[in-house]
Amino acid sequence: MAGERNIGVGLIGTGYMGKCHALAWNAVAPTFGDVARPRLVHLGEANAALAGQKAAELGFARGSGDWRRVVEDPEVDIVSITTPNAFHAEMAIAALEAGKHVWCEKPMATSLADAEAMLAAARKAGRVTALGYNYIQNPATRHMKALIAEGVIGTVNHVRFEMDEDFMADGTAPFGWKSMAASGYGALDDFGVHPLSLLSVLVVPITEVIADLAKPYEMRPASGGKAVETHDIANVLFRAGTISGSLLLNRSAWGRKGRIAVQVFGSEGTLAYDQERMNELQLYEARGTAANQGFRTILTGTVHPPYDKFIPAPGHGLGFNDLKVIEAREILKRIAGEPAHLIDFEAGLAVERAVHAMARSHAEKAWVRVGS
Repeated sequence: MAGERNIGVGLIGTGYMGKCHALAWNAVAPTFGDVARPRLVHLGEANAALAGQKAAELGFARGSGDWRRVVEDPEVDIVSITTPNAFHAEMAIAALEAGKHVWCEKPMATSLADAEAMLAAARKAGRVTALGYNYIQNPATRHMKALIAEGVIGTVNHVRFEMDEDFMADGTAPFGWKSMAASGYGALDDFGVHPLSLLSVLVVPITEVIADLAKPYEMRPASGGKAVETHDIANVLFRAGTISGSLLLNRSAWGRKGRIAVQVFGSEGTLAYDQERMNELQLYEARGTAANQGFRTILTGTVHPPYDKFIPAPGHGLGFNDLKVIEAREILKRIAGEPAHLIDFEAGLAVERAVHAMARSHAEKAWVRVGS
């Protein structure tokens, strides 16, 4: 389907992430130069007026106030889904059943049953699927993966992941959809899936967990006040095969804006990375004389692909939207039948199973095996 003409793109949702997807589809061909420019065909929004406005702004040929029109459009080959979490499953399954490829933002779904249904639909349709785990595309984290695979830090024995932001830090902010149980568990699946995606590509998936979840604010302002139904903080100990680890999440952490702190400890060294300094990687090698040992900073540049496709010199730095452009390129590679660096629905279900095991562990106050 996609090989006969330039791939046709449909987009559902035009908020923060919807705009990121649109920018990525617009930029992927001129950035990489080895793919045909996608055609921005059809955009779906909450009403026709908004859909028309956003279609004009983002460069889509047409817009509809019903997302189903996007999925049904014969000119659409792939659907980008960037709506709130609770809508992912219905939209992705409908798109797959219509024979479309799917690029769905994280998390995969708000329930394990929905995630499993999405994977079943993908297997049946035989279409390409991808989840919006763009941080695995960063040249810095790709280089971290290569260093681990090359044995530069020896055998990995312990990992620590932290993710902190402050978009839920204000206790006087009104009750919204992120505080509703229908959106998921809270910090665990709203953004904790990002460090879990990094863990799955850097080391191995989680096998066993014990978790504690917390609510810094039990109530949020509404008419008469409303009880918060999700947990903004999560503390997790886990095992990933023979590797021990911890995952600390807080979406109410004042001062933290986009922090994903990663430490990977091995028998011969350590790797450290912080997403707030996304073009840097710290490496410690336990080699040579003790007097000369210490962490050194690796600044990403043209020797760390695909940085070179964006900027011809190190030190200038890539940004969040650039990672989405890389992700779009990986999706086009997968559609063309080439190997691609992606987390599809198959791999994404392992992330979802880890999240749900963590929530179950909190409820049972016990270690839980992932997938049990």
